[in-house]
Amino acid sequence: MEIDFKINDFEGPLDLLLYLIKQNKMNILDIEIEKITDQYIAYLDKMEEMNLEITSSYLVMASELLYIKSKMLLPKKEEEESEEEEEDPRENLVNRLLEYQTYKDISNVLKNKEELRSEIYTKAPENIKNYIEDDEKINSDVTLDDLVNAFKKFLERKEEEKPLKTKVTEKEIKVSDRKKSIKDILKTKKHISFFSLFESYNKEYIIATFLAVLELAKEGDLKIVQKNLFDDFECEAV
Repeated sequence: MEIDFKINDFEGPLDLLLYLIKQNKMNILDIEIEKITDQYIAYLDKMEEMNLEITSSYLVMASELLYIKSKMLLPKKEEEESEEEEEDPRENLVNRLLEYQTYKDISNVLKNKEELRSEIYTKAPENIKNYIEDDEKINSDVTLDDLVNAFKKFLERKEEEKPLKTKVTEKEIKVSDRKKSIKDILKTKKHISFFSLFESYNKEYIIATFLAVLELAKEGDLKIVQKNLFDDFECEAV
């Protein structure tokens, strides 16, 4: 059986041997050493014909294969009474091939991961405020950060006060509806505690109310103030 392969396609003699074993569909644990040796020598001859330099590692492997082949061809000693089994001359070569195959498989996995990683581009983190337009341009004596931090502490306090009486409703709570109801409250009360607007501890209700207050402040319909340090925030009608 003739094997067609390209010169210099292999990383070394073990790589070439694995290729020949695979092409011949041999069991790596039971190498047909005579056939593999002949094909390996044919590869070296082809390199010589093309005036390519044969590295010493290939020549060392060639001599090793010839030695194993000669030992395999020698008649075995007939010592039927001996309990010791004769060592297989291919054993050392097979162990090295198995080790090299494992190394090669791992290298391929790492190479694939490297190729996948090269398709991922990372970017240094930026200040999110660069993407928030007019984050502090609301009709207020406090910043948006102050309001968010205070609101976060308010939610934490509510969480600690459980069990809570919550209303289960399937009705969608719209920001526009909350804006209207807050405006109606401010018509009768010129100022009201910011946190008193959150009458129901319901996720949708809280979000809609918070967004409604921010929109009203930006539109200039109410003003958020804190008269003294550590005081609650108040919403005043404008």
